[in-house]
Amino acid sequence: MSFLRGSENYVWCTTSVLGKGATGAVFQGVNKNNGEPVAVKTFNQLSHMRPHDVQMREFEVLKKVKHENIVKLLAIEEEQEGRGKVIVMELCTGGSLFNILDDPENTYGLQENEFLLVLEHLTAGMKHLRDNNLVHRDLKPGNIMKFINEDGTTTYKLTDFGAARELQEEEQFISLYGTEEYLHPDMYERAVLRKPVGKSFGATVDLWSIGVTLYHVATGQLPFRPYGGRRNKETMFFITTKKASGVISGTQTTDNGPIDWSRELPSHCQLSVGLRKLVTPLLAGLLEVDPHRIWNFERFFSEVQTVTSTKPIHIFHVNKAASIKVFLKPEEKYEHLQTYVCEQTSVVPEAQILLYQERLLLAEVAAATPGKKYPDTTAEEPLLLFNKNNNNVSMAPEPDVPKFPVFPNIVSVENDASQAKTACSVGHVVRRRVEALCASAVLCARCVSRWGALLDSRLQRVDARASALAARAHCLAQAARALALAAPATCSPVAATGALLAAECDALHASAAALRTRHSPDALRAEWDAAAAHEPCPSELRLHLKAKTLVERLRDSWQHLVRDRATRSLTYNDEQFHVLERITVAETGRRVRALLQRAAPLASARADAIADWYKVAQTVFLQTQILDKDVSGAELRLAALSARLQDAEREAQAALGGAHLASSKNETTDKEKEKEKKNVKEECQKRQEKREGVSAGGAGVRALLHAQDDIAAGLASNRALLARLVHAAHALRP
Repeated sequence: MSFLRGSENYVWCTTSVLGKGATGAVFQGVNKNNGEPVAVKTFNQLSHMRPHDVQMREFEVLKKVKHENIVKLLAIEEEQEGRGKVIVMELCTGGSLFNILDDPENTYGLQENEFLLVLEHLTAGMKHLRDNNLVHRDLKPGNIMKFINEDGTTTYKLTDFGAARELQEEEQFISLYGTEEYLHPDMYERAVLRKPVGKSFGATVDLWSIGVTLYHVATGQLPFRPYGGRRNKETMFFITTKKASGVISGTQTTDNGPIDWSRELPSHCQLSVGLRKLVTPLLAGLLEVDPHRIWNFERFFSEVQTVTSTKPIHIFHVNKAASIKVFLKPEEKYEHLQTYVCEQTSVVPEAQILLYQERLLLAEVAAATPGKKYPDTTAEEPLLLFNKNNNNVSMAPEPDVPKFPVFPNIVSVENDASQAKTACSVGHVVRRRVEALCASAVLCARCVSRWGALLDSRLQRVDARASALAARAHCLAQAARALALAAPATCSPVAATGALLAAECDALHASAAALRTRHSPDALRAEWDAAAAHEPCPSELRLHLKAKTLVERLRDSWQHLVRDRATRSLTYNDEQFHVLERITVAETGRRVRALLQRAAPLASARADAIADWYKVAQTVFLQTQILDKDVSGAELRLAALSARLQDAEREAQAALGGAHLASSKNETTDKEKEKEKKNVKEECQKRQEKREGVSAGGAGVRALLHAQDDIAAGLASNRALLARLVHAAHALRP
């Protein structure tokens, strides 16, 4: 019997099954002309029993849609031997989203970046369908394919349009399609419970299916889970129809037990807290039974656009030694960032110090800078968050890790493969935890270096300002003293203030120099090195890489046991190897758990070390801030003194203006002054000779003549003083 089948241009093998459905199967094939791999969908007898227009509907829909997020139609051809038409599509080598979620690595949902990619691509594909007035009616992870582009990037694409049809926004339909876990409750009631409900359905049934799918992608689980799964259909219908508005999940863990309702995503979900705040309202809007409350497509597309256009901001919170992530909308500003940070850390905006590299974030962006223009950050290069009001560092308690399963004594190929898959899932959880602890330890050390660089730059700036301030204060004080000598009555208070201010500026300069010397980056680093020297860094021990290797080993063992399950019966030798793989899984799981037990205390010790360093660093930062304020205050007082000095200069010039004018008019050369003095003396001697005796008035004249030299010297001194004062005043003017 041949497994090869073909059409005019394509050939495929029926053993290369990519997927099977109620009406057909998809096989991997190849183009006969160029060897290009393709996917070929064939139809079974049940499909051919449908009305002809229904059979043709999928062909017509595929011809109508052309979008990068919808699987590309390559050809519709007749299968050889008259077995009917086949649909040839591009091959999505990444498999279906259902198979991706079934992988042990994604037991608790996809990683955040991958989830956002699914959200964006699923929405884009659905928007194209609605733009063409199409409804899919069978949306689920199995009908979303992962396409690997030539550059290695991923594109998710919608496929399987067997249930799709044209449907206007307000138009209704009554036929039943879909997979029961993803069906809208009204359709579930008719299709699964077989109740004769006279209801028709609109395009919004796709929105419910999208909500269930997105919850599944985010958590790895279905949102509504009755005890016993599919066989408990009545409870499933009860959960979906009786849940309150805003509830996004309901789980029953025991037979006939209570329903655990939740309005939040579970803690094991891999999405960050910041993204959960955006995604949870989205899910709540889609998972509404009330037709008046469920979102319409327009709002769904708008909200997804908001989520996918946000700017992710990675932040390392030093006080918790933990990473967080906030999402800033394109037009949101710094105040919004502070609010989001406060919501996750309880650090009020006034106490937040956010560092970007070695600078304050506000030195990189302005308070009014929109979020879309913020610098890019990553988990490895985040912003660093310090708290002005709190220097305590304590790691948040780690949530419990799922336990590794224990193999029963009896060998069972079916059960052993399931247990190995669970062990692999737990291994991935432990690996991610070890990686987070190692990253935290590395970022603690980075906080030390970058905070030290920030402090050093601020201390340099304060020291330079204090030095310039002291020099200017001394210049002003000297000018004030000179002015006080010329006009002591009005200028002495200014001179006293100048002297005090110069002394204060000298003290500030000395404080800045001492603080910079005492707390240099090397000195602060030494504090950290001393505190961290007691325990090694878990990253330097490469614990995260060891965990990755061990989880890969777990995965290999799981794959081996899956192959054993496929064979059903084992030979004696195969069973011995099977038992060895069970032992390998158990031992590898123990070693992975031991790595976590080793990494956790090391990371905690690292947090304790940064706590000791942080107390010193925060004290220095506050001292620098205080010194900076003191320098700013001194600069203001110095500016005021300069203004007072200029006013005093004008007053002194006015008071001494007459004397300065008279002295300038009588100013002569040294010879002329000597000649004048000589003439005066000669005239006096002549008068003295005419008198017969010397009276008391004559004695006064002689005294005046004797003091004449001192008077002339005083006038000359005043002129020189005024000249110096005028020069100093001009130099001090801004």
